[in-house]
Order: sequence, then structure tokens, then C-alpha cells
Amino acid sequence: MRRFIQKKYILPVLASSFLFVGVSFKEDFFEIAKQIEIFTTLFKTVNMNYVDETNPAELMDKSIKSMLADLDPYTVYFNEQDVAKFKINNTGEYTGIGAMISRKEGKLIVREAYKNYPADKAGLKAGDEIIQIGDVNLVDFKEDASQLLKGSKNAKIDIKFKRQGELKTTQLVLDEVDLKAVPYFGKIDDKTGYIVLSQFNAKASTETKQALEKLKEQGATQIILDLRGNPGGLLGEAVNICNLFVANNEIIVTTKSHIAKHNTTYKTTKNPIDTEIPLAIIVDGKSASASEIVAGALQDLDRAVIIGSRSFGKGLVQRPIDLSYGTQLKVTISRYYTPSGRCIQALDYSKKDANGKAIRTESKNYNAFKTRKGRTVYDGGGIQPDVELEETKTTSIIDALDKNDAIFNFATNYYYKNPTLGEKVPVLGEADFTAFKAFLKTQNFSFDTKTELALKETMEQAKKEKIDASIKVQYDNLLASLQKAEEVEMDKNKTEILNLLRDEVIKRFQYKEGLYLFYTKNNSEIKKASQLLSNTGEYNKILKK
Repeated sequence: MRRFIQKKYILPVLASSFLFVGVSFKEDFFEIAKQIEIFTTLFKTVNMNYVDETNPAELMDKSIKSMLADLDPYTVYFNEQDVAKFKINNTGEYTGIGAMISRKEGKLIVREAYKNYPADKAGLKAGDEIIQIGDVNLVDFKEDASQLLKGSKNAKIDIKFKRQGELKTTQLVLDEVDLKAVPYFGKIDDKTGYIVLSQFNAKASTETKQALEKLKEQGATQIILDLRGNPGGLLGEAVNICNLFVANNEIIVTTKSHIAKHNTTYKTTKNPIDTEIPLAIIVDGKSASASEIVAGALQDLDRAVIIGSRSFGKGLVQRPIDLSYGTQLKVTISRYYTPSGRCIQALDYSKKDANGKAIRTESKNYNAFKTRKGRTVYDGGGIQPDVELEETKTTSIIDALDKNDAIFNFATNYYYKNPTLGEKVPVLGEADFTAFKAFLKTQNFSFDTKTELALKETMEQAKKEKIDASIKVQYDNLLASLQKAEEVEMDKNKTEILNLLRDEVIKRFQYKEGLYLFYTKNNSEIKKASQLLSNTGEYNKILKK
């Protein structure tokens, strides 16, 4: 009976999501209706006739998400649990444990415990593996375990976790969590204010405004806005943040779609805080979406100097649309364009390579545009800084270390081997770098660079074709040579790797706030941004003032 009820309730969700598309593409209405009927019949037939018990809701969830995955990574379906997470990301508020948690290879790992929130108060640390929540053992739990860590304020949750191989227990007391869009701001010298903007949630512009006003009250006469690692968020908040620095009724971004009602021009609507204060914006390869709107608009308007490395290149706009039974579709409806007319989307999802991956726009195909004062800027691949800094760029080796948690896991071990470090700034040198490389070998770490993956895939195919034995010697030699080359690249990137290790260790002892404080005195990108702002002649020359 339960199977029948689940099928009955899930089918309208499919119909409603497809009907939304049908309204948009009237000329294809018959084809859409036909495919809906085919899928509905197939779905019912599978669930009623399959040899084993099925879970209709799970099957539908996977089928919808697989379908959308062929479009772009930003057009996504949210089931009821996903909707709750989406709202948290947009508001920054929720009741929970106050920690970043990820599930990887079946393990639920604490990535970061936010200062003075429930997880931190309960003694959880980055690197802890949660193995049981309440009565639920996570070994065989295949659903979203993070849902077990949510509930009403003051609710108590007993958990078991592993730390460095030792089993421990603690109790979490849930509380309201307020994730700040501006986790840190302060003065880095007598005249330079520094603002970290980490996300564009509903409070982003309010918190940025408050930070700017307080810094000006404290005597700041120039501002650094740090957007490194900011993945974006609400478009309206990006417009409001630009409005802090430019006049009312200024075009910030335009969205264009093949559906006329989605074509919108977003202008500033309020009086600014300061249209003259010198402004530098730091971006990197992880600055995306709304971050790129802010950087691109203020660059086009010659209002700020952009410093760092080329941003991510996400020029697509999504809109959440409510579906049946508390579900939701976040769908790409348009592309956005900066004031000069640039669309900085880097990947063309309508064109795929042989492996089914979107094709990146090549630099030779970038188009030139002009800022308000005639400076040349380009589209096609993110925001190119006015002042490019090598230290904000990453290499394939650094990306592999980050992706495979090598930095994170080494920092966990370092933290427990140096318990008395406290507020001291760790000084990592040659011995630590040697220890790190030895650690990678003990963990059987694989860089999984594109070249290494391609080589391994070739060997897998050779095994299927039963010709692996004849090429094994050559394969082993080539793989050894490749791994040696990767080790050489490791040595070339030693300074950057040690800096990343140091940053992660600082977070373990002093939380993220301690890392930002360290940055204000020691980060080279911030130093160079401050030096540029202090050099009025060079700053004005870049902006053609």
C-alpha cells in the first residue's frame, strides 16, 4: 500500500515541473506532452513490476536530477530536504550545530566548527568523524545525515565520533546559527580598511554597509574588499553592494534571456555611502557569480581597481520556482551582462566535448569592451584583474592537494602533535614540507591530475581489451615518470603549499577569525592592494582619473 501512495504523490511533482517548461516553449508543447506520457507510463510500470521493492521517491529524485545534469550544473531540483538547505544558504540563519560538515567516501567529517556555536561548545574539531547520531549508526545510513543534526532550539543530540582513531562521545545542544556574509572587517593600517565578504546572502549588503561605515568612523580613507573564494549568491545583494560605492540610478547588471519577461536591467536605487573613497577588490579563481557582478560592474564603471587572478567565469542567472509538495526547481533563466556589455561566462554548456564536458571559451575568442573611461576589458572567461598577482593563481598540483584533502588531513595531524601552539603563528619550514611529502606516501595519496587520470583510464581500457600485460612495463615506467614529475612540481610549489598548510593550522587553533587577523598583517595580496591604494598616482593611472 505504501508503494502505491508514494507513486500517487510523486507523479504530480513531475507533471508540474515539466508543465513549467511547457509554458515556456509553446511550439514544443506536443513533444513535451508526449514525453511526459511516456515517462509517466514507464515510471508506473517499473514501480509496479520490478522484481524487488522500489522506492518511488528516491527513483524520481535521481531521474529528475540526472535529467537536469545534462543542462548545466546550476539548474537543479530540490526535494523537500534540499529546499531547507537552500533557504539556509540564502538567509544565513538556521537552527543547528554551527559547523561545516561533509560526507566523503561514506564518512561524515567535521570540516570546520564555528566559534562559540554548539559544535564548538561540545568540543568537536575539524577532522572529527561522526559515526553515530542519537541511535542512528551512520555506517549503513545512506540518506542525508546532516538532517539528523537539525531540530528545535535547545534540543539535545548525543553523538559518537572518532578522533585520531579514538572513540569519543559528546552532546550537542542545538541553537540558532547566524552565518555572517562579512565574517571579518578591520583596519590594516592607519588609513586602510579591510572587509571580507564571503557570501551573498540576504544580509550581505547590510553587513558590508555597516562594516564600511564603521571603518570610515575609525578613520579609514581607502578600502579593500576581499571577494576571494566567494561563490556568489543573491544578485540583488550584488547590486546593493555596488550601490554603496556608486550613485543612484546607475546600471549595474543586465540579464538577457530568450524569454522577454526575464530580460531585466538592475540599477542602483539608493543614495551611496561614498563614491570617492579609493577602492581595491581582490578576486581569485573561486570568486564567482555575484562576486563577478560586483567586480565587473565596478571595473566597468572605473570605480575600483581589481586585483588578483582571473575569476571563475559564471555569467548565468538562476531563479527558484516552487513546485508541488514543497519541492523546488532552481533553473537557469538568463545570462547576465556587466555595464560595458560583457558576459563573463567561461563554459558553454550547449557545446560538449567527447567526454560530455562543457567547452571553455578560448582566450583568442574573447571580445573586447570599453569601460566608462575607455579602458579595454574582455568577456568570455571571468573578470580579468587590472593588476594580476601570481600568488592568487593555483596550479593543477595545488588543486589536487585541495580536492583530495591532503592539506586538511595533514593539518589535523599537525594540530594534535602540537597542542600547545595556541595563539602563536605556526612557522612551517623545510622539515614540515618533508614531513608533508612523507605523509602523502603513507596515505597512498594520488594527485589524480588530468594526465594521471587519462593514463589510468587507458590502462583500465587495456584490461578490458586484455592487452594490459603487453603494455604493463611501459605503463609502469610512464606512471613512475609522471609521479616523479608531480613531485618536482610539488617542490616548485613549496612556498604556496607551506602557506596553505599554515593557513589551515591557524584556523584549527584560532578559528577563521584568527586567520583573517593574520592576513591583515601578512597576506601578500592584501599588502599589494594596500600599497596600490596608497600610491595615488598609480591608482589614478589605472582608472584613468
